Amino acid sequence: MPPIAELTRIEPIHLERLARQGIFTTGLLLEVSETPTRRQTLADQVDASTNDVLRWRDEALLLNLAGFGSAEHDLFAVAGFDGLGSVLGVDLETFAAAIGRAAGRLQVTPPSDLVVETWWEQARTLHDQ
Repeated sequence: MPPIAELTRIEPIHLERLARQGIFTTGLLLEVSETPTRRQTLADQVDASTNDVLRWRDEALLLNLAGFGSAEHDLFAVAGFDGLGSVLGVDLETFAAAIGRAAGRLQVTPPSDLVVETWWEQARTLHDQ
């Protein structure tokens, strides 16, 4: 599981507060924010809003896609996908085109069609869990 420090939508003060709660990875963040009650509890513990926790959770789900690392995180960010919710908001064709454009802007080899489709499908699977 990626460390929570890889989340781009979280302020440093909240990273420190999460660390004091023993939350160092995105997996732990997802676990302690699984239900509305747990999200409220976590928000109270780190002096954040439940909307903040939902944004962190959305990005943490994205970082937990298979084969996903910092390069892919950069690719998604340039493509305009800052969390799982933004991937869910588009069809596969739109998603693939945005990823292709982002790869061009970053001057990197675009991922294969199979990889892009796998990410898109995993986003739906994670959302349905």
